[in-house]
Amino acid sequence: MAASSREIQVGTDQFEVVTDDVLLRAQLNSAIAVCVFDTVDEAGALLHLRCVARAGANPESTDTTLATELLLLDRCVESLRAAAPQARALKARIVVHIPAQSTARVACDNMLTLVGHFMEDIGAELAPVDLGTGKPRDIIFRPCMGSLQVR
Repeated sequence: MAASSREIQVGTDQFEVVTDDVLLRAQLNSAIAVCVFDTVDEAGALLHLRCVARAGANPESTDTTLATELLLLDRCVESLRAAAPQARALKARIVVHIPAQSTARVACDNMLTLVGHFMEDIGAELAPVDLGTGKPRDIIFRPCMGSLQVR
């Protein structure tokens, strides 16, 4: 991947939308990265969501947690559409990191289902989910090219 002139680190429970050649980076540690891009307009966004199960609590996501994640996802896509109104050929790639033997797996699965349905509802083409365990995963996403590196 050729180096872009700018890089933006996307923190947990945050998103970034870009309309120029920028690298979006995130480190996934019990988290999901939703990478959305337009194949024609060269605009895109990265949303970084945590997958956390509280100790001693039911490992399933609560309605409040899922509503918060859905709101962030909706804001991300709406911001992308506002920044690039001509973007009509949306694609999405999802990268996940869950530590081995994590109690957050159920919460993560619930969020993945929610994200998948949302992408289907907005007409985005969704690639198969890239799920990894073990060490945290670094991602580098270049929306203008639709390229994604996972390390």
